[in-house]
Amino acid sequence: MQPTGFSQNVKEKLGYYVYLYLDPRDNSIFYIGKGTGDRAFAHLYDLSESAKVQRIAAIRAAGRQPEIEILVHGLQDEETALRIEASIIDLIGIGQLTNQVRGYESAALGRRSVALLVAQYDRTPAQIAHRVLLIRINQLYRYGMGEYALYEATRGVWKAGGRRGQAEYAFAVFRGIVREVYRISEWHPAGTTPYTTRPREDVAVPGRWEFEGAPASDEIRARYIDKSVEQYLAPNSQNPIRYVNC
Repeated sequence: MQPTGFSQNVKEKLGYYVYLYLDPRDNSIFYIGKGTGDRAFAHLYDLSESAKVQRIAAIRAAGRQPEIEILVHGLQDEETALRIEASIIDLIGIGQLTNQVRGYESAALGRRSVALLVAQYDRTPAQIAHRVLLIRINQLYRYGMGEYALYEATRGVWKAGGRRGQAEYAFAVFRGIVREVYRISEWHPAGTTPYTTRPREDVAVPGRWEFEGAPASDEIRARYIDKSVEQYLAPNSQNPIRYVNC
């Protein structure tokens, strides 16, 4: 039978560790965490309505108990545990887990393609010669998101003024780097065109706008994708959009 806590002797030897919760019905990992002491068992007594708690309840309803495994232990500090936890979440993918966030510093230091990593550190500046709307999607962007999810994260919903109609292209910008370029065809009040990857309550915001469009030509995309547009962004600005040449 699986224990529900560690002895003091075991706790002292474990140090910081990273643990996994597995569903015994298919042996899939559904939660990843880090901690010390009895932290690995705390979720068994969680009374929240999170996806993790719902998964545990479903396992118990099937007459089973979640399996707990220690992935790595004996770590000397919390930051190391946090980094390992985040890297495993990135490896499996947040969409396959009941974790609510990717993990410690994942947005800045987590999994990404070699091309994006080089772009992040080389930061070759883009020379924008077109009428462009830069749209920062730092909160919605995640590594490995599908093409359509990236488009829907970029196209809405924004406090865009009259100049929006002058923009030919919209750039999806993550941490100052262009991830995709869309040619804008039309603007609509927020929430009036269908989304498939975002809930309606997130996009039906009065007074805001969304665009419809499609990926730009290969020539335009090659010119701007993976280039830095930091020089066009106001330092410390809270506004996620910026007009260039409009």
